[in-house]
Amino acid sequence: MTKTVLKPACVFEQFARINEIPRPSKREEKMIDYLRKWGESHNLDTQVDKTGNVIIRKPATPGYEDRKTVILQSHMDMVCDKLVDVDFDFDNDAIQTYIDGEWLTAKGTTLGADDGIGCAMELALLDSNDIEHGPIECVFTRDEETQLTGASGMEAGFMTGDMLINLDSEDEGQIFVSCAGGRSTFAQFDFTREDAPEDYFFIEGAIKGLQGGHSGDDIDKKRANAIKILARFLYLEMEKMPIRLAQFNSGKMHNAIPRDGKFKIAVPTCEKETVRVDWNIFISQVEEEYHVTDSALEASMQSTEAEKVLPKAMSDNFIRAMQAVDNGVFAICQDEALGGMVETSSNIASIVTEENCIKAVSSQRSNVMSNLDNMCNTIKALFELAGASVEQNDGYPAWKMNPNSQLTKTVVDTYKRLFGKDPIVRGIHAGLECGLFSERYPNLDMVSFGPTLRFVHTPEERIHIPTVQMVWDHLLAVLKEVPVK
Repeated sequence: MTKTVLKPACVFEQFARINEIPRPSKREEKMIDYLRKWGESHNLDTQVDKTGNVIIRKPATPGYEDRKTVILQSHMDMVCDKLVDVDFDFDNDAIQTYIDGEWLTAKGTTLGADDGIGCAMELALLDSNDIEHGPIECVFTRDEETQLTGASGMEAGFMTGDMLINLDSEDEGQIFVSCAGGRSTFAQFDFTREDAPEDYFFIEGAIKGLQGGHSGDDIDKKRANAIKILARFLYLEMEKMPIRLAQFNSGKMHNAIPRDGKFKIAVPTCEKETVRVDWNIFISQVEEEYHVTDSALEASMQSTEAEKVLPKAMSDNFIRAMQAVDNGVFAICQDEALGGMVETSSNIASIVTEENCIKAVSSQRSNVMSNLDNMCNTIKALFELAGASVEQNDGYPAWKMNPNSQLTKTVVDTYKRLFGKDPIVRGIHAGLECGLFSERYPNLDMVSFGPTLRFVHTPEERIHIPTVQMVWDHLLAVLKEVPVK
């Protein structure tokens, strides 16, 4: 059996070093310090802005001084998720990787290739002494995965280049020239707990093993959402008997499809066997419904200890809201140039139960900002009707395609010459920092590309090793073909 070799070695060596550095979103201080010291130790112009973004500049190699300055950009933070039975501290432990055929993945946690592999390519380029290129600025932004606070807080004039290559895409052979805008909706159901009615029995239901995925890029793949699955069952039972909710917890990140979750309810003791039978029937139906995308679904139900419950009206309203909240694709792009991609969507991302409240987070995306407003208002109205208090963040803007992009032409032409085929030029239904850059730097010519990643934002995250070499070769070819100033 042929052993897979990690090539290009210069990139994977940098990636291995990066994965030794804890870098959860909003807690990237160790990575910021590493990048600052790395740039300074290589005698390169290195700056850190007040937000925590890092830029490392490298002069042109001889003969390329007259080329336009190219910005290479990736984000330093990573989504931190793990299997429920894995003991791992994302603030202190190094990511443990292994090779699985042609794929590199991690042992029970997210891999951090989103976007550690982009950072690794930048560092490999900065570390080289035999690659031809014009002036380059390597930018590493922080906190992309939660609120894009690095890009949104970037100081004016921090970047000075003419063209920007974002290295945060996940499909080799696809050149991204636009992205969706997005916002998050935060709903809170407040209540005072009370004793369950007499002669009530407490039951806990749980599911795990769903595939999950990125709530933008994977929203059209008909993957099960743990919150919606659990809510469907609770709604069915609520229609049959007076159940009372005590706990509902599912999901961790605002930008991921939740893979597991559990609820705790009180039901009339005389109905407890009915609930168990209904659960078994319901799960078998869900298994059939998602037998292609979520064949690893596991479900359990058991009795559990009694505790105080939500008032009946709030319990009912919350369950109705979870049943009704939009989740999935809302509209498809009508612009033929974008190839029928998802235009507008919504994902119910997380539910956390506390002593006197339940907090729900839902994320909305669209390439059309007016439809993003409409989708956000739809979700907000639903939660308000259910009696929740609702807040929405400012989100991030969409990145509109530039039909006259000189950089896109260069990227496409070099790809054809290298690989003898046309790349796919398209938009993406996920947020890229290019949207914020397009507002701050309206004349910046931008594209995004990267190696093939799968199951990002989940413990199954993996990177297709051969595509890293392809993207690296493509990137170096582009840098040699950058137009003169």
